[in-house]
Amino acid sequence: MAAEPDLNPQLARSRFCPACGAEAQVDHPRSLSCEACGFIAYSNPKPVACVIPLEQDGSVWLLRRGFDPGAGLWTFPGGFVDLGESAEQAARREVMEELEVEVELGPLHGVYSRPDDRILLVVYTGRLLGEPSLTDEAVEVQAFAPAEIPWDEMAFWSTEVALRDLGVERG
Repeated sequence: MAAEPDLNPQLARSRFCPACGAEAQVDHPRSLSCEACGFIAYSNPKPVACVIPLEQDGSVWLLRRGFDPGAGLWTFPGGFVDLGESAEQAARREVMEELEVEVELGPLHGVYSRPDDRILLVVYTGRLLGEPSLTDEAVEVQAFAPAEIPWDEMAFWSTEVALRDLGVERG
């Protein structure tokens, strides 16, 4: 049986304070603290911003991923929120990077997380402001009618859950 992936492998290998070098107390997977100098570092899930691009007829734009995780499988555009940008800015940037098209963000659709995952997913709906392009990250792009969505080829658990929450049902 395969071992469960470590939520925080970097912290699992940490033993010393990055501020003063003294031996640190590790509360894996959550934090590292140092009694010698008072330094504390907390580990939190990484925020990911995504957009479910919708057409007026209810079709959903999905992309086939060019890279792992999930290479060759379908999802909507998204990626990590960088320091210095909002979730909305990250969502727009990720659509541009992955599909080379601007997006008009709609409302916040949902926030998704699991205790055994390293991410917190922030999902918006949106409308593409042009035709999407293929990129290294999106090796195929297609607008799917709800009944045509390739449910068995979803890259991530969150892709399926967010689409179901949108009211798109498995055909």
